[in-house]
Amino acid sequence: MLDKPAPVLALIHRRRPLSCSAGYLTQVYAVADAEIQKLRHDPSELLTRALQPAIWLLLFGQVMAQVRGIAGDGRYLDFLAPGILAQSVLFAAIFYGIAAIWERDLGVLHRYMVSPAPRSALVLGKAASSAVRGLAQAIIVYGLAVILGIDVTFAPANIAGVAIFIAIGSALFSTFSLIIACIVKTRERFMGIGQVLTMPIFFASNAIYPIDLMPGWLKAISYANPLTYEVDGLRALMLTNGASQYGLSFDLTILVAVTVLLVAVAARMYPHMTT
Repeated sequence: MLDKPAPVLALIHRRRPLSCSAGYLTQVYAVADAEIQKLRHDPSELLTRALQPAIWLLLFGQVMAQVRGIAGDGRYLDFLAPGILAQSVLFAAIFYGIAAIWERDLGVLHRYMVSPAPRSALVLGKAASSAVRGLAQAIIVYGLAVILGIDVTFAPANIAGVAIFIAIGSALFSTFSLIIACIVKTRERFMGIGQVLTMPIFFASNAIYPIDLMPGWLKAISYANPLTYEVDGLRALMLTNGASQYGLSFDLTILVAVTVLLVAVAARMYPHMTT
């Protein structure tokens, strides 16, 4: 057999990473698409989830708007809307792990585990489908914001930035949810722990009040809370005169770093759900 010329070998070696990357992305897409199909078959889930941000904006927002000084010199509803958007994304993503438990019970997870797909691709696929749900939530919250006269901006760059923060935030909390599911392994335990974690994550952030109003111990927790940085980024991008307290690049760096860490942990723990 003739040896392959050196230029051809170099070309093959250059193509292999591209081929591997394309295959990996295809596997991520396949898992995400399977999850998104569930949403297509039951779109009523989006309508039921729309009630929560509506209640917070219409009831809580209108009442707290009467309290002066919470949002500084601005309107409280303007301050609240990005926090409620982040909250709706959090609440949708944090219970994502229960679907993994259902898949385990139905045998779907076993089929995933015998597939050649890397475990990280399975985790990222689920994170990507959660991002789609989060973006659907954003459309609902934006619609409510317009109806309530909240000063949101529709500049293309801002909309793109909001979409990025929502996608990463959804991926982060859905992956965190998957890790919890891998630990508890039963639906009953997961529901209990999920409810216990959701409200502290929400209230220990800057979603509904500024961090400056918090006592020192709660400030420390808030600074370690990824939701704080998601809200900060959304507040800067969603509102016409919005500003980031920590800087958009810092917010994004924190969210991406935590997401990468959680994906790595979930990829190692995911196969153990079958045991």
